[in-house]
Amino acid sequence: MPSAERTRRHHGSTRHGSTRSPRGAPPLPPDVYRRRRLVAAAALVGLVLVAVFAVQQMRGGSTQAAPETGAAAEPMVTTPVATAPPTTVATAEAIEPAACMLEVPEVSAGDTGADVECAQRALRAAGVLDAEVSGTFDEVTMAATRSFQAEVGLYVDGIVGKNTATELGIWPGAEAFIVRTPPPPPGAVDLIGMPLSSVASAGDDAPPLPADHDLASGKRVVYERASQRVWAIDDQERIVRSYLVSGSQFRNEVPGVHTVYSKSEMALGWDLQADLPYMVRYTETERGHIGFHAIPSWNDTGEALQTEEELGQKLSGGCTRQALLDAQFMWAFADVGTTVVVL
Repeated sequence: MPSAERTRRHHGSTRHGSTRSPRGAPPLPPDVYRRRRLVAAAALVGLVLVAVFAVQQMRGGSTQAAPETGAAAEPMVTTPVATAPPTTVATAEAIEPAACMLEVPEVSAGDTGADVECAQRALRAAGVLDAEVSGTFDEVTMAATRSFQAEVGLYVDGIVGKNTATELGIWPGAEAFIVRTPPPPPGAVDLIGMPLSSVASAGDDAPPLPADHDLASGKRVVYERASQRVWAIDDQERIVRSYLVSGSQFRNEVPGVHTVYSKSEMALGWDLQADLPYMVRYTETERGHIGFHAIPSWNDTGEALQTEEELGQKLSGGCTRQALLDAQFMWAFADVGTTVVVL
């Protein structure tokens, strides 16, 4: 078909809404078209009203129109719906909050005293301990602790330590147990003449030894996990040197009395990706050897894993990190056979 013919047929076809009469039929009078438009409009309005009515029925049967903006709305009258009377639930005896803070880093089975009382009050306030506050960490207290740990998604070990005490609202913060000393003056040395680091002190300037330091006697190293501090003691019971360290964040250090059994001027971390200078080993666990060493660094870039200013925080995977000067001291002080007390 020629293109001109196709164009003519397209423009001459009947279209929706057109007033063109069928080809060959005489045109209708104008009033007929007006009547038809009125009928069509009325039908359309009726369909809209039916649809609105149906929607209102689905929404609860109200056909009240919303008031215009700024107009005073008529109060809607609703039919009261009968409801059942509320069920009376017997309330348990009110339990006062613990209103205390731990003065030790953790309490566990067999412990007694005020800190255990604090933990028991907190467990009662949490609704997991249904027993009197006795001050003795017994099996009932341990079971309540384990129940609370499971409830809040903590590691379940039955020990009220940092994380559990934090959730119970009785943790004073790690800094409460860290004893910091002022940086020593330039050129200061310890009792054997080795230079002090920025976190070290010696002799009378050192913090006092912890209560359980006498688990062993004579020349020894005492490491207290709570305070993240080491004391080096000589045969005359003098504090040759004391300093902050960064111990394990995984609680895999083993409390008790140990003995230095090997040393390496340079060792590799358990993942073989970090250098551990001046390693002094004193025990072994499932994660491998544990000992004292300088702050490690990545063996490919030389970047340190932490700063000296961060000592006092638990950041390691098991060993005890020291400032470089303190690690050199430990290397010189702790010969194989030296006693190590871990508290």
